[in-house]
This record gives sequence, structure tokens and C-alpha cells, in this order.
Amino acid sequence: MLDERKLAVLRAIVEDYVATQEPVGSRALVDRHSLGVSPATVRNDMAILEEHGFIAQPHTSAGRIPTDKGYRLFVDRLASVRRLSTPERRAIESFLDGAVDVDDVVQRSVRLLSQLTHQVALVQYPTLTRSTVRHVELVPMERGRILVVLITSSGRVDQRIVELPEEPTDLLLAELRGKVIGAAVGQRLPDASAGVADLITTFRPEEQPIATAVVATLTRAFSDERADERVAVGGAANLARFGADFDTSIKPVLEALEEHVVLLKLLGEATSPSMLTVRIGAEVPYEELSATSLVATPYGSSAEPLATLGVVGPTRMDYPGTMAAVRAVARYVGQTLSD
Repeated sequence: MLDERKLAVLRAIVEDYVATQEPVGSRALVDRHSLGVSPATVRNDMAILEEHGFIAQPHTSAGRIPTDKGYRLFVDRLASVRRLSTPERRAIESFLDGAVDVDDVVQRSVRLLSQLTHQVALVQYPTLTRSTVRHVELVPMERGRILVVLITSSGRVDQRIVELPEEPTDLLLAELRGKVIGAAVGQRLPDASAGVADLITTFRPEEQPIATAVVATLTRAFSDERADERVAVGGAANLARFGADFDTSIKPVLEALEEHVVLLKLLGEATSPSMLTVRIGAEVPYEELSATSLVATPYGSSAEPLATLGVVGPTRMDYPGTMAAVRAVARYVGQTLSD
């Protein structure tokens, strides 16, 4: 195993390479960092790091760059998640403040995350099948119609007009509202759908046509799972940070980002609500993304995450800053939707 000095040299190489995008030499490390040793000692340490596959010499230059293995060790043992500054925290709060619905929250979040990290931001829409029913309201309208309003724990508000076969009495509407709320509120959407379907037989035969119309509309609303297949993507222009290596790096990444099935599977790997998932280079299970890293985490409550958000960028990304931004935005998104 590497001793503390060699780990410090690796940390310095990663930090300098991320900052300059240039191979790092021993003299530069001594000049920029308080390593407390001579350039010759640093060169010996770099030779050992290279022998173990943590750094590599890209060309004939004397400098070295981190490998995927080096970044992995940096993230696992050397990088501490940077604390966001007060202006950054206030920016997140103000950016998400005033969002009117879940679609607005997602779109604001993807713009915010791409701006904070200078990477490509990915935000999965809340998964409806994980959501619970927060409230159902039946609002009478004129000419035998009612407005059904569904509010879920993910913040989604669904409003649908039901054409009834006849004008309901106030008593029937109140009974229907009470039974629907009792069967649905607090339940996952699939369970709520089954619960309200069982209500029809609890009404008298002459009331069942009205109950059936309302239940059918609610069942369709509960079963609408379009959000499960949606991912918002922002900040693709940040891929220009790859530099001039467009054909071999950026183009395959852009093509992969157009495949939302790939993105959903990628985000689906971040399953621990209490931890960030960091995939580096070849660890990303798609060849087109082998020159990138993924930093992602679920958002929502720790007991019941709603979906996942994260960023994709070059392996030479600022891992501490990116990890801090992803974690903070996920926390604020979860709070915003719960409110």
C-alpha cells in the first residue's frame, strides 16, 4: 500500500491536472505544494505511483496525468467533499424558490446543476410508481361535470374534468370524496388505484354510474407513468471542456446523451439515498462514456427517494466541488418537492 507521502503526491497531481489540464512534473509539484521533500524524492514517488497504475505518462513529456485508477483512489481516500459557500447555498435556494410544479422544479434543477458544476446535468423526473397520494379533491362544476384534482408526494398536480351521466347530489359528492380520500391518501399510486376501484360496489346501484366515472378517471391518473421514462439534460455545451479531442471524446458522449434509456439505466445505479455514486472512466458501463465520470445521488426522503440526479463530465473533473454541488442540489430538490 502507498504511504502518506505518496498519497499526498497523488492528490497534488490530481488537483494540478484538473486545474491546468496539463501533465504535471515533479518540479511543479514542489513549487505549488508543501510536500516537504525534494524534486528527486517526488520523482521517485511518481515512479512508484506509475508502476502501480495510478498515474501515466501521456507523451514524451516529463509530466504525468492521473489514470482512472488514480482518480478512483483520490475519490475513495483523498477527496473530502467541499462545503458550498454561503453565496452558492443562497443561489441554490433562490433558483429553486418559486417553482410552480414538478416540471418547473426539474427544469430549474438541471440548469442550476450544470451551472454549478460546468458539467452535463441529468435530472430524472420523479418516478410515479414510487409516489404516494398526498390529496384528492372533487370540485363540482356546472352541467354535470366535476374537476378531479390529484396531488402526489412528488409534487405533481394532475387536474382532470369528468363528464358525469347525471348531476350528482351534494350528499353523493361528499360521500364519494370521503371514500376516495380514505382509500387513496397515503397510498402508493398502484395501491391507490386498486383501492378506489373497490369503492364502486359500496354505492347503491343508482349511484354507481357516477362513482364509476370518477373512479375510472382517478385510475387513469394513478396509472399515468410517463414520468418514469423522462430525464432532463442540460449543459451539453460544457463538453467543450474536453478540448480539441472532439471526434474521439465528445461525439460519442453526445450520442449517448441522446439515448434516454441509457441515461435512465445510468442514473438507476445510484440507489443509496445516503451516499453519492461516483463512476469513473471504464467503471461507467457504456463504452461511449468511457472517457467520462458520473456523479449521482437520489433525491427525496432517505426512506423513499423519488428519483436520481447527477452530472456527467470528463474524468478530470473537480470531484470535491462536483460531489458537493450534486449532494446539495439533491437535498434542496427533495425539500422543494416535499414542501
